[in-house]
Amino acid sequence: MMQHQVMALAAICQITKLVQKVAKYGQFNEHEVASFLQSIVITNPKNPEDVYQDRFALKQGYKTLIDQLSAEGQKDVELVKYVGGLIQLERVLAAKPGVLKELGKRINELDRQLEHFTITDDTLVASLADIYSQVISPLGQRIQVFGQPELLKQPHIQHKIRALLLAGIRAAVLWRQMGGKRRQFFLAKRKIIIAAQQNL
Repeated sequence: MMQHQVMALAAICQITKLVQKVAKYGQFNEHEVASFLQSIVITNPKNPEDVYQDRFALKQGYKTLIDQLSAEGQKDVELVKYVGGLIQLERVLAAKPGVLKELGKRINELDRQLEHFTITDDTLVASLADIYSQVISPLGQRIQVFGQPELLKQPHIQHKIRALLLAGIRAAVLWRQMGGKRRQFFLAKRKIIIAAQQNL
């Protein structure tokens, strides 16, 4: 169970780093993001490992997680805000069954598009962003994204960021489903670090 919790946390960390890349530099490497965007449409996995099928994509996330929790690690306050914001937003979502049902319905509707486009195609990214805007954003817990103002004004950059934030919500859902709780960041920090190190 702890390994699965840590896998979900590593995914959140890596996704937030990808959000930073898009917001600050406009970088959206399809190979880097594919596994995380794909996780959104994996709604009934047989086991938790099926959610993230690209193990290499999670490596940086495990390293980032260790950095943030280790006393000697390089802290990234901005990244911690994103992670905390996604976890908080998912808690609000979890308390609203009607919104959860709508989210599931909207995600299932993507199957038709996936027959014609890859998950990183602009069409799919725009659809994922639309789901975030229409279903998640109205929950009220806005996540403030830091980056270059001229980039953040561009619709295709906004789509990419929102699609990644939706992937972050997916990871936060998995973390909670695996028994993840906020107090573990304080009470089980050492265990999380050890579990993350085992995946490097």
